This record gives sequence, C-alpha cells and structure tokens, in this order.
Amino acid sequence: MSRPNTRNKNKRQRPDAVDSSSQILRKIHEANDVTDDDINQLFMIWKPVCQGCRVNSRDNPNCFCGLVPPVNGSRKSGLWQKTSEIILSLGPDPTLDRRDSDSTPAGLTNLGATCYANSILQCLYMNTAFREGVFSVEVDVLKQYPVLDQIARLFAQLHASKKSFVDSDAFVKTLELDNGVQQDTHEFLTLLLSLLERCLRHSGVYKAKTIVQDLFSGSVSHVTTCSKCGRDSEASSKVEDFYALELNVKGLKTLDASLNDYLSLEQLNGDNQYFCGSCNARVDATRCIKLRTLPPVITFQLKRCIFLPKTTAKKKITSSFSFPQVLDMGSRLAESSQNKLTYDLSAVLIHKGSAVNSGHYVAHIKDEKTGLWWEFDDEHVSELGKRPFNEASSSTPQSESNGTASSENITDVNQTGSSDCRSAIKSEVFSSSDAYMLMYSLRCDEQENQEGQKENPIDMTKGEVDSVQQLKGGYLPLHLYEWINNMNAVFLESCQQYDLRKEKELNALTERRQEVRTILSEAAVQSLEEQYFWISTDWLRLWADTTLPPALDNTPLLCSHGKVLASKVNCMKRISELAWTKLESKFNGGPKLGKGDYCRDCLMDGARMVVSSDSYRDRRTFMKSIANDVLSGKCEDGMYYISRAWLQQWIKRKNLDAPTEADAGPTNAITCNHGELMPEQAPGAKRILVPENFWSFLVEDALKVTPEDTPDCTCFPLESSQCCHCTAELSEVACLEDSLRTLKVKQRQNHEKLATGKGIPLTSQSRYFLLPSPWLVQWRIYINMTGKNSSSAPEPECLDGVINTLKCKKHTRLLERLPELVCRRGSYFQKSPSTDKLTIIPELDWKYFCEEWGGLMENGISALVEVGNNNTDQNSSPDVIDLEKHSSPDDNMDIDAQQLILRASPEICEECIGDRESCELMQKLSYSEGDVFVCLVRGKEAPKAMLEASDSSFEVDRRTSKRSRRTNYGNLTSLKVSATTTVYQLKMMIWELLGVMKENQELHKGTKVIDQESATLADMNIFPGDKLWVRDTEMHEHRDIADELCEKKTGAQDIEEGFRGTLLTGDISSEAC
Repeated sequence: MSRPNTRNKNKRQRPDAVDSSSQILRKIHEANDVTDDDINQLFMIWKPVCQGCRVNSRDNPNCFCGLVPPVNGSRKSGLWQKTSEIILSLGPDPTLDRRDSDSTPAGLTNLGATCYANSILQCLYMNTAFREGVFSVEVDVLKQYPVLDQIARLFAQLHASKKSFVDSDAFVKTLELDNGVQQDTHEFLTLLLSLLERCLRHSGVYKAKTIVQDLFSGSVSHVTTCSKCGRDSEASSKVEDFYALELNVKGLKTLDASLNDYLSLEQLNGDNQYFCGSCNARVDATRCIKLRTLPPVITFQLKRCIFLPKTTAKKKITSSFSFPQVLDMGSRLAESSQNKLTYDLSAVLIHKGSAVNSGHYVAHIKDEKTGLWWEFDDEHVSELGKRPFNEASSSTPQSESNGTASSENITDVNQTGSSDCRSAIKSEVFSSSDAYMLMYSLRCDEQENQEGQKENPIDMTKGEVDSVQQLKGGYLPLHLYEWINNMNAVFLESCQQYDLRKEKELNALTERRQEVRTILSEAAVQSLEEQYFWISTDWLRLWADTTLPPALDNTPLLCSHGKVLASKVNCMKRISELAWTKLESKFNGGPKLGKGDYCRDCLMDGARMVVSSDSYRDRRTFMKSIANDVLSGKCEDGMYYISRAWLQQWIKRKNLDAPTEADAGPTNAITCNHGELMPEQAPGAKRILVPENFWSFLVEDALKVTPEDTPDCTCFPLESSQCCHCTAELSEVACLEDSLRTLKVKQRQNHEKLATGKGIPLTSQSRYFLLPSPWLVQWRIYINMTGKNSSSAPEPECLDGVINTLKCKKHTRLLERLPELVCRRGSYFQKSPSTDKLTIIPELDWKYFCEEWGGLMENGISALVEVGNNNTDQNSSPDVIDLEKHSSPDDNMDIDAQQLILRASPEICEECIGDRESCELMQKLSYSEGDVFVCLVRGKEAPKAMLEASDSSFEVDRRTSKRSRRTNYGNLTSLKVSATTTVYQLKMMIWELLGVMKENQELHKGTKVIDQESATLADMNIFPGDKLWVRDTEMHEHRDIADELCEKKTGAQDIEEGFRGTLLTGDISSEAC
C-alpha cells in the first residue's frame, strides 16, 4: 500500500473542496431534504484513515497522525518532552554530587577566588601523616581553636563524605578570608602552617604538637666568609627555619639549575665589600645560603612573578621549567648525612593564566597509597594516571618511562657541582610552563632509617587518641566519625528521596504515554456502518500532549440547537465507540455526539445562505462593470454623488459572499462637519456621479453592515448644493494665501540679494546695519517657501525684540563680536556670513525690514565702514577689523597703505561678552558622552593636517563632519569620553583599541603632549570633536592589558596588604574561646 500524500494538507481548504460543499448545500436547498450521502460528504466521513502522515490533517476527521511524535521522537514541552528535560524539572539531582567510590578523592568548592586555598588544603590533606596528626588533636583543643576544629572537619569530610565535593565556606570564614580576592598560594601556605604550628603547640598529643615542624620545616643559614682571614661572620651561625625554598626561574630551565643558583656563592667586593670584625677592615668576602636540615616534605616555590622597574608592574614568567620525578638532596646539605635524602615528587601546584594577580590554581597530587596522580580543580577531581601530567595537558614529560633510562632523563644533582661528589640517579623529568610550587616527599625507607626505629609521626592505633573509629582507608576520631555519619545519612536520604520521586515521575510518564498511544491506535473507525462519535480536535490534542489533561469538552462543536455543526468539521475527529468509552469513563465531560447528532436546521439555513451568496456575487460582479464605466466617463446617467477615492478602492476589493465593513460609507469623504456636501476644492473631497441602480446597491450593502448607523450613507442627489459655510471658509483661506503670496513676492523684490543669499560688496564711508544671522536665515526660508507647504513655514519674530536681544541690559552695548571682512577681486565682503552670528546688510534693506517686521530705524545696530592707514592705533577700539591679512596680493589697491575699519554703534561690550563666553566654556567643559578621535601615527612626525586640525581654535558650536574622519595617513578611531575622563582612562581605551601599551603611548593634541595621567580631559582642554594623535615609542616590553586591568581593579594597596586583617596574620589568643 502506497503512502498517502499529505503535503500541504494543513493549509486552507482548496477552492474545489469549497465548491463541492457549496454544490451539496445547493442540492439540499433544491431538494429540501438531507440524505445520508449528503452527511457523508459534508462531514467528510468518506475520507480514508490516514497512516504515516507527518502532521495531522484538519480536513480529514479520520486522520489521527501527528498527535503524538514517532516512537523515538520528542517535543519541546508537554507529555512528549525529552525524558532528560523532564528529569531536570524535578530540581537539582543530589546523586550527581555523590562520590564515585571511597578511593576517589573529593573536591572543594570555589567560593569566588579561593582556588589558591583549595589547592593548598588538598596538598595538606593528601599527606597521610599530617592528616592523621590533625585527627589526633583533642576535642578540648579543637573547641578552643576554631581553625583547628574547622580544618579537622574539612579533612573528615574529604576523608569520609559521600559527596564528590566539600563546601569550604566555614573554613574560609573562620580564617576571615576575602573570597573575592585572588591570593598567592606560597604566602597562604606559609601563613597557614605558621598559624597551625602556634595552635597545635597547645595539644597534649606529643606528635600532633610538632607535626607541622616535623613534616614541613627545614633550616638554612646565611653564611658570609672573609676572603682574607677565612672566618665566618657571627650572623653565619644563626639558623633560620623555612617552610618552602624560593627558587629563581628567570633564565633557568631546570630545578637543578635553580638549586645551584640558590646555593651559589655571591662575591662581595668593590662598593659591596664586607666589614670583617677580625680584620677590622672592609674586605672582599663571599656569601651563600647553606642548607642545614631538610624536612620530610620539602616545598619549592618557583618565583615566576617578577617586578619590572621601568613599568612599575609585575609580570609572570611563562617559560618552560623542568623538574625530576626523583630528587636526591643528600649532596646539597651543608653537612653530609649518613642517611639517604631521596625525595619523590608528590604534588605540583599550577597557576593558569598570564596575569600575576588573576588566573586559576589547580593541584596535581600523588596518592601515597595507590601511587596514582589526581588533578584537583576545585570541585572537579580527575585521575591522571601514573604521571602528574596527562597527554592532553600543556605540561608533559620530556621522556617516557618504559623501564629503561635514556640520557634525556638522567639528572645529576649535587651541592657544589664538582665531579668528585656527584650522585646520579635515574629519574623521569617533567616540564611545565605553569608550575608554581613543587612538593617532594622523602621516601619511606629513608624516613624510617632517618628516624631510627621510632614510631610513625602519628600511630592512632597505639593509644595516643582514646576514641577512634576505623574506616576504609584510615581512622577518624569518634566525634568526627559521628558528625560525618550524620551528614552522610542526611545526604543519602536526600538522594533516596530524589530517586523515588524520579522513579514515580518516570513510571507515571511511561504509563500515560502508553495510554495515549493505545487509545489512538483504537480510535480509527473502519466502516461507514460502524457506530462512531465526534470529539473536539483541540481537546484531543490537549489530551495527547499533557500529563494531566482536563475533562472532556465537546461544547465548541455545538450549534445553538445542541447538535453538531457541519462548519466545525475541521475542528473535530471521528473516533470509534471503544476509544470514546475509554475517554469518557476516565475524563468524564461531554456532551456525547454520536452518528446521527447532526443539526438538520442549521444545514437548511446554510443551504439558503449559499444560494443567497451566489446571487450577491453575481450582482456585485455586474455592479463592478458599472463602476468601471463611471470612472472611465462612459456612464452619463449619474444621479448621486459618492467619493471618487472610495469607489476606486471598492473596485479593487475581491467579490465576497456578503458585504463587509469596508463597503459602508461611500459618501463619508465628501460629507462636511455640517452634514452637507463638501466643496470639491477641499482636500480629499473629489466626487463622482453614479447611476441610481448602483447607488441603491451601495445603500443596501451599507444597511446590511451597519443597520443602525444610517449617517454612514448620506445621500447627495445631483441637485445637491455645496455647504455654504465650508465654501466661505475655503474662500477666506484662498484670499489669505493670495495676500501672503503677494507679500512674499514684494519682500523678495525689496531684498533681492539677501533673499538669494548673495554676498553684498562693502564700500568705505557707507553706513550699514547688523542683523542676527539666525533671524535672517529664518526670514529667507519663510519668503522663499511657496506652493502647498507655504503656510507651514513659521514667521520670523518681531524685529524690534530680536534687536534688543543683541544688547546687554547692563550697558546697552552690543553682545556679539563684529564679523570679519575679506577682500576679493578688489572688493570687500563679509568673510563667513553663513557661520557668523551677525550679518551686515545695507541701510536700505534695514529700512524695508523695519517697515515689514515691526522694527525701529533708530533702534538698529549701525556699522560704519571707514578707510584708514597703518599708522592708526588698531588697539584703540575693539570694533576695528584689520583686513590686511585677509586681502589678496592681486588686489589693484595699495593694501600696505590702507586698512578697512568697521565701527559699530552701539559699541561692543567686552565685559559682558567675556562673562558669557566664560559661562559657555564652563558648560562645554562639563560635557558627557562626547566623541574624540584618535589616529595612530607611524613615523617621526605627525602630518601637518593633523597638527593644524588639532591646534585649531576652540569653537562652542562646532560640528565634526564624518568626512573628516577619513584621512590619507590613517584611520581615526572614535572614543566615547566625558569631561571627567582621566588621561589614564583615555590611554587604556587606546591600548584596548589600537594595541599600543600605555607606557609606550606618546599622546598629542596638535603639538601639545598629553602626559598627565591623573588629569581630566577638561583639565587638558580636550573637547568633543578634537582629533588626537598617538605614536608608539616601543620603548617598553609589551605586556598583556589584563595585567594592568587586574592591578587597577585590585589596587596597589590591596596587593601589598595580602592577608592583612585575616586570622592568618592575627593573634590566635583572640580566637580562643
């Protein structure tokens, strides 16, 4: 059997299907009876049952396809949503936080920037001796010192918790650490061990009291030897304890080289000579560090952070550094030891990131019992195998260990580097560019020999701790054992409850899905004779796609008689008696609509409407032909007026079975506010005559649409007269427009050059007047505006009031500076009339303006043009404008002997102008969200165009053209700034956009150097639109902008403070209860 074609079946019904239904209804209307065959056709009962369709068909009541997805399919929501997404809706799954096995270590939560603490805590916990030492502390001591109590509880959770990670919030709060600030792991380790050492000394357990010193503390001495007498200084005998050896990394590639550098001799000579007490003189000497004792766990801190004096910044060294898996430290002791000092690599702390004050710490730690390496990345713990770095890591071994040693992995370590005392061992060597701290543990056999036959640092099974409970992998004190058991019980209970809720939800989901598929498989009716029932498609979709469907609802299918509507065939499905029985029994509701529950009355009404629609469409088609004749002028028997625009739109509409709202109001557009015929001269009031039969058809349609709104079809017969009120108003408006047009023509004639914007030549000994340029521009727009939009242009203000604004109230003097003049082809003109605030006009034009715009002749601001010679004191009057620098050398007049003087009456008020310009400058200096433009100049000198553009004088109302942003020497970069933006912030923006480091930026505005980083842009007179240029000096070594941003965010003061203010640097006596 071929698959049925279901393409596009959800689209609107095809015209042939609609015509088929109409034919059946016409047949019913003619026969005045409804047969079973008519029912089968109208309700589409005859259509076959669909199988395998992609979507559900609306025009087939026997199609149940698409109500549920395929067997392995899913939907975005509802009953058929993906099972994984439904499980997510149950809330967080606690079982995901469950530890895989007891042998898998647990992680620690990162509270923001506490990865440095997490790495150190994991290193301490993974040391079995230290962990057992913490567990052996008495309960009274733990209560007295909360830091001991919290670290014991933290270790207990890491040891026996069922969760895959432990919350470190309580421990961090006890130390009063700021979880939002990144700190140094070495500093944290040193301070933490020092704090624990001070707290543990109050313990009564012998080995616990000194566990920190026994495991992590070594000693060194700084020895200074006189080269003359060979004696050591008195200070050389002093021994200093250490928790970690700080080794240089810069310029060194291996741990062996760093140790040699650490223990190397330093020559003291020249200005750095040593004063020897024995010789009683300044002499040459040597200085070195000597290792006196080494702890069982030796820590090396690699000094990857260096200070750059030129930039006063810190930089991280990211060069590769090699270190062995096995390290022999016996030859490096100042005094030889009988015991072997062979150390195995036990932990590597890694700092990821290029910035010094940011990044991320992870720890790679070796399990002492299994020998496996684990990566501790806060909450995430992953196995690395037998090596500290896996293949995917950036830190990889230099050679593979396959049972045979090659020359690459043989490391020679000795104290002096001489061949006489060289002790060589075979060891695999690892290399890392991010390793920050290395921990080496003394081999167990050497440790036992070193201690003689003493007990282990802590043997909890020999009675030193009274109450212990043995767990798989170690011991826990009784109080910690009970506490962790209670925590585990609560956690396991939450996991069990979640699993039960999840199982219940999934079982109900599976049962519900199976129910839907079963009923839909039984829903199809196989024959026409079989009993069937109608059901709402909307409810069926809701039932098939929700977990808890509502009661069965068939009311949308009913007509007013309570029967099934044939027009609702697209909204219902025909299901079998078996399927209906199951649905009704479980979901109740109704009503029950069976095989014979169709409405005969509604079918007969529908048949009559179809016949009526046929008649209406035929009439409308005929009326459209009449309308076309009317618009084309072929109809000469017009009797009634209607709107021409309305008729044009009416013709464009499609033929429908009945009139719509758009068919109402054919005369609305030509009816005035007085209810009469609007004059045809009014906007949008064009009308046309239509014949009487067409008018009757339109009235009939209008009454059908709005039977109570008769004013929508006002009748205007041929003899109707236009509204006298509207006609008078239009005539009055027309008269006003004619008079306004005449007035504008006259003014254009009186001011021919001003109206066209042409330049006016100035002559000496002539009197002129000054007008505000904005007023003149508005006047020019007003008189040149003609046509329909002439009335939209606003009239200029009264001239007398405008002139008064140009005079100060205090001195009644001129508040604007005089415009500059220029000589062109032997004549003098105003230099920039388009940008000047004042425009020079002839006396005759001023006279006409006073008559036209209400000005007083004597109230004007006059300007007299006089010719003087160079001997005149130009500084005697501020109104004098010297034109010598603006004149052309080709002028026929003797420019050297003459100058043009412009004198204004009243005179310029310099005092008020200065005050106003100061206020404007202050407003300009308080700008925000302005644009300045920066260009990166490559070369020794900036282009002349950039220097001139940047050195241009400040203008309050200047605008920067987009065209000026493109230059022939580089692209201008736009930066959003404000008056309070500092030069430092501007340089940081340039660094980010152009990649030029702040220290290498040579920033200029014109010829002025901008170098005061603490100054604001307003202080440096940098305004919106200014063009700056910057050169890359390349003097300093490039560094990442992240370093600068991090240092700025943290602040130099905060960086130096470190752990100041925390319990690590406080007095533990204040902590004790």
